[in-house]
Amino acid sequence: MNYNSLVVRKLVKQALKEDIGKRDITTELVIPREKFARAIILAKEDCVVCGLKVAELVFKTKDKKLQFKTKVLDGQFVKRGKILAQVQGKASPILTAERVALNFLGLLSGIATKTRSYVNLAKPYKANPVRKSGKRRRSFSNGVKIMDTRKTIPGLRELEKYAVRVGGGYNHRFRLDEMVLVKDNHLAASCVVRRASCVKKIIETIKKKKPKNVKIEIEVKNLREFKEALKAEPDIIMLDNMKIGDMKKAVQLKNNLRTCEPENSRTKLEASGGITLKNLEKVASTGVDMISVGDLTHSVNSINISLEIIYGKV
Repeated sequence: MNYNSLVVRKLVKQALKEDIGKRDITTELVIPREKFARAIILAKEDCVVCGLKVAELVFKTKDKKLQFKTKVLDGQFVKRGKILAQVQGKASPILTAERVALNFLGLLSGIATKTRSYVNLAKPYKANPVRKSGKRRRSFSNGVKIMDTRKTIPGLRELEKYAVRVGGGYNHRFRLDEMVLVKDNHLAASCVVRRASCVKKIIETIKKKKPKNVKIEIEVKNLREFKEALKAEPDIIMLDNMKIGDMKKAVQLKNNLRTCEPENSRTKLEASGGITLKNLEKVASTGVDMISVGDLTHSVNSINISLEIIYGKV
């Protein structure tokens, strides 16, 4: 991740402006301008750390002379009470930038921590049984991928998707221009009557019109639609809010195609809709290739992280 990208720097400046307003009146009235301070940033709960470089950028945007020293790395799991970083320099900019830095750090660590929980639960589900030549074999991949969605806070997508990667997850598309993803409302708006045959027809139309190297994904709600989509060979078929039994059948149908027509079996299957930590293992056990989880970013509790002014050497 490029922390010095224009997007991130602009975001940090906007956040500081939002928080400070015209001036930090309390700090100006209480703290002498040349007063030196040393502070530590402390995890108040167990977490996967994410956003240290963003926090550093916040402090140095307020005062480029501040020294920021990390004690851990992004992606590292730490216990409550762990010192994450040390900041030293003039006290005023440290105090003024404190809340914005901690807000970024807490939110991103919250996303990374939640993502790691999903990834750890999905880890055992790596084997996908496949029949070939009458014999049963097991095809191993890198495992079920936990994917994010576009359910992010407006303006924070680049950082939030970075936090998902830090937690061990994978990014789905960042923007609408990256891939074709035909969802339920696209089908409702384009088909006179919602039926399985419409799914296949839309994929075939897209293939004729789409730019080169742009992937196609389509959302299906039942096995009839899935069978039609599979015939049209999109890159990904999203199994939206399907029952576990139907997901298993969809995986088997794809595996049968892989056995009979291996050159036409490259379609990946993505499970989506209402997936939480409670039902993740059941979904992962179906043999799908990826699982997209809006919960990674749209329902996150920020990690409790604090900054404390200290005296003496850390």
